[in-house]
Amino acid sequence: MKLCDIQLSEYGKLSSTPSPINRMMAEFAANFRPDIDINLGVGYVNENTIPREYICDAMRDIIDKPEKYPLALNYGGSKGSSNLINSIRRFYTDNTVGMLSEETLSGKEIIIGPNGATSLLESIASVIEPGIVITTDPMYYIYCNFLERRGFDILAVPEDNEGIRTDVLERKIRGLGDKIGTLRYAYIVTVSNPTGTILSNSRRAELVGIVSDVANRLGRPVPVIFDKAYEDLIHDETVPKPESGFLYDTNNLVYEIGTLSKLLAPALRIGYMIGSDAPFMRSMVQKTSDAGFSAPQITQEIAGYLLDNHVSKQIEFINSGYRSKAAAIKARIDEKLGGDIESCSGGQAGFYFYLTLNGIETTENSPFFKFLTRTTGDPAVDGPENGTYPRVIYIPGEFCVHSAGDMVDAGKRQLRLSYGFEETDRILSAIDHIKEAVEYAKDIRQ
Repeated sequence: MKLCDIQLSEYGKLSSTPSPINRMMAEFAANFRPDIDINLGVGYVNENTIPREYICDAMRDIIDKPEKYPLALNYGGSKGSSNLINSIRRFYTDNTVGMLSEETLSGKEIIIGPNGATSLLESIASVIEPGIVITTDPMYYIYCNFLERRGFDILAVPEDNEGIRTDVLERKIRGLGDKIGTLRYAYIVTVSNPTGTILSNSRRAELVGIVSDVANRLGRPVPVIFDKAYEDLIHDETVPKPESGFLYDTNNLVYEIGTLSKLLAPALRIGYMIGSDAPFMRSMVQKTSDAGFSAPQITQEIAGYLLDNHVSKQIEFINSGYRSKAAAIKARIDEKLGGDIESCSGGQAGFYFYLTLNGIETTENSPFFKFLTRTTGDPAVDGPENGTYPRVIYIPGEFCVHSAGDMVDAGKRQLRLSYGFEETDRILSAIDHIKEAVEYAKDIRQ
């Protein structure tokens, strides 16, 4: 007798089929040729930014000082290493992160996630009842796809060069009608993934104010979750220093999620959350316990050591490198693609540029995409089967905009380019190939 499929939850059913971006990246990775193909899609940090020597020093010091780092190679607690939590507090106050005072931060709880910042985002969706989540459009597609599989609805709000458009948000909130009662939280990446747009301080204040007004009308908290994944990597020195959403919060609605993956090393798997001591934060700690405690104790201690001893040099080193890369790449974009671009954002923080092309579609089925992935079927474009014609991978905008939002048509002409992982010369070469793809798509269109 043949057994039937396992009885899956609704989330399980939706997860049994890979998301479009998961499938596309997996297909490309299966045949990726490191010395030939160029990956501008993956959001990895550049290998040269990882402080290997500092990490080795930290490991030796931690193992040699069990009195300061007890149980470093054992299980840790669900809330996280007290050493790391104290190091994060010092990192904030010593560097005036978010313009927070020691007094303001001392009134907040800090917890460490089980597996980076993404695990905290997953936990939020597990402990909060499904409903409507406010976010930007284009959106952080990985998390928003997960939210919809978990049963949440996305209220996607277009952004401009200051971040989420609060005027549109107010209009969309009014348009919810009775559904306003199902609004659960707002989720905003302060340096947008995918667009690289930096949320301005005035927009932060407006967003907190708008959500606070809704919460007061509903008579219950509506959290505002600020994801600061790239905020330590603001390398454009003309950008005003970001102010924490806590500075505008009078109702204890604001929570911040940070990560040390971009700053130190992704493999440390350190993500943290800051917020008021409340049932929400306590439920997050229990969720971490359910997942098997917070991140490995040894990596937490290493991260705390690096924050205490090397973080200033590391920030300066990383941002100097990304600043240089961004300038060179933007110059090549302007030179090669200037007349073909409707808009370009990013390049000031983190490591993304987000382009909107003039009349050229970037979807998986477009001539533009097929040219860059060498799947046109034309040997003159694709090259021999085992040849050296480079493929260039990017994230199509169709995956980044919400399917029921205002950006669907524009998304078909958009693409995200990461300048984090590959070296500058390879990225400049990729821009040249993108120009060739634009010209190819024009010829096909004619």
